[in-house]
Amino acid sequence: MTSAFSFLKKLNLLGKKSVPAKNKPAAEKKPENDDSPILSERLALIKKRLGESNDVVIREFNSSNDNVKLALLFIDGLVDKKMVNDNILQPILSNTIVNQYTEKLTPENALELLQKHITSMSELSLAPNLTQALKRVLSGDTAVIIDNEQQIIICGTRMWEKRTVAEPETEAAVRGPREGFTETMRINTSLLRRRIKHENLRFETMKAGRRTATDINLVYINDIVNKDVLEELRRRIAAIDTDAILESGYIEEFIEDAPFSFFPQIEHTERVDKAAAAILEGRILVMTDNTPFMLIIPTSFFQFIQASEDYYERPFVALFLRVLRLFVLNVALILPATYVAVISFHQEMLPTSLLLNIAAAREGIPFPAVAEALLMEGTFEVLREAGVRLPKTVGQAVSIVGGLVIGDAAIRAGLVSPGMVIIVSATAISTFAIPAFNASIALRILRFPLIILGSVMGLYGVIFGLIIILIHLAGLQSFGVPYLAPLVHGTIRDMFKSIIRPPLWMSRRRPDMLNLQQQQRQATNVGKRQVPPDKRELSHEKMEENNAGKR
Repeated sequence: MTSAFSFLKKLNLLGKKSVPAKNKPAAEKKPENDDSPILSERLALIKKRLGESNDVVIREFNSSNDNVKLALLFIDGLVDKKMVNDNILQPILSNTIVNQYTEKLTPENALELLQKHITSMSELSLAPNLTQALKRVLSGDTAVIIDNEQQIIICGTRMWEKRTVAEPETEAAVRGPREGFTETMRINTSLLRRRIKHENLRFETMKAGRRTATDINLVYINDIVNKDVLEELRRRIAAIDTDAILESGYIEEFIEDAPFSFFPQIEHTERVDKAAAAILEGRILVMTDNTPFMLIIPTSFFQFIQASEDYYERPFVALFLRVLRLFVLNVALILPATYVAVISFHQEMLPTSLLLNIAAAREGIPFPAVAEALLMEGTFEVLREAGVRLPKTVGQAVSIVGGLVIGDAAIRAGLVSPGMVIIVSATAISTFAIPAFNASIALRILRFPLIILGSVMGLYGVIFGLIIILIHLAGLQSFGVPYLAPLVHGTIRDMFKSIIRPPLWMSRRRPDMLNLQQQQRQATNVGKRQVPPDKRELSHEKMEENNAGKR
């Protein structure tokens, strides 16, 4: 018995839980002569490892007193050449009084003098070996290699073509800042620093992708964020072991709780103000290099019906817009299925005059209602996708005009009824009113199985499908936070705020469902609305002065 137990334990079939793999790349074979300090051997190894790429620049030269052999290594197009010439090459090659230390340069003190006195770079560091230096060079830095010196000087010379800060195209707003994130990490960090000028704002750097070595920043406020959520996020990103991370969508798919769900469990944004508000609320922002879309963690379902301009307009305007979005969300999901169910099984629910009009319009239609709905929904989805892929100047015109022309032609040809065209058009317009594009896609996909259920089981089928969707949503989580929070496992205060945007002077606490270190965001006796003083409290003398001024 004991031997059988030991055998099963060795096979990992008994008494052992699976542990996610950590982000430790496969053991790389140590390059030949990687630790050799001889300059000629290092340059030969560099050419062997980087190949004959024409953007790899290797410049060999001697110091002004010919005592030290050096070499510069950088990637053309990723560095500022003027900075390399003025701050690295010129000081080392100069023998004027401006740089008096060049005459004292020897192989023994070259590393120290180059760091402290000769190279006039604001960003300097040391790489312990050639492998680490090459990683920095491929990121846009310049390596200064000294003959017979083990350590390599790394100079910060990054400078490449980048897109200017512009208005986000996917999250348009009537009122609010017009700045959006870009594909350059340093520009994005500066945009956040401008809005959150606090010493506890943290930018924690990680890397993912064995071949792309993509930079990832976790942005949070240290004395507010939930440490358990932060640690779990670190663990999930560290467990990513893949060749390439090209966009934040790669990270989202690797770290989300339920990857096979139709609903997104992580919100993304390219608006700087929305990202800053999420950080101040206690959430974590995941910034990925080479993309303007940032991930917000954790996320609940109600965040997808909120827009940044809800907080720039009056509370009653925000309340009206949020209720309207909830309404169109239901319209986009169940309107076609409900129409098909009523037409097929529950005609008695319609007024007699309306029923007669629908029956007259459907006379001569060769297809049942479900075939009509699927045909028109599929056609509109194709037109929508075509409008997105075409150039902007013609894409919108094709999607709108194409829908009108095809709808009118289908009615004239007797393929579909006018009522079905109205239902499908109202549904398509409703999906555009949902602020989050990834949430609207989920509704568009789930619309088709609901239509089929409605055609088979009537309204019972539609209700059955909605119950299945609600059960699925209730079981989802985003880094420990229930997806339907605060409707599920939430407080009355959070439920109130998810639909009704209270005045800013009443928003004294952060969401309780996040379990933050600091729930209080403003003092109870500070930030109240400004009430004009009552005239009855004015002194008698002041009232006399006011009356005299009126006369």
